[in-house]
Amino acid sequence: MAKTEKKAFFTYKGLPLVRHGNQLFYGHMYDEFVVQIDIVSTEKKGELDVANKVIIRKIATDITLPPAKQIVKKAEKSSLYEALDIASAWVNA
Repeated sequence: MAKTEKKAFFTYKGLPLVRHGNQLFYGHMYDEFVVQIDIVSTEKKGELDVANKVIIRKIATDITLPPAKQIVKKAEKSSLYEALDIASAWVNA
C-alpha cells in the first residue's frame, strides 16, 4: 500500500499562493474574493527571468455571476513584488 503525502500550498502572508504557468492565484477559493496575477512579460536578470509587467485582478469567487461582473478591481504593475503587495491589501480589505 503506497503512502500518500498531503502537500500544503505555498503561502504568502498566511494565504495560499498557487502558480500555473504565468498565472498566480492568491487567497482562499472559499473566501468572497481572490486575486489573479498574470505575468505578461519578463526580462532576464542574470540567469533568472524576472517579471516586468504584471496585471492584477480582484475576482469574486461567486460562480453565479457572469465573468465580466466577477472582476471587481484591476491594476497593472512593473514587478511581481508590487503585485503581491497590492494583492495582499485587496484580499485583506
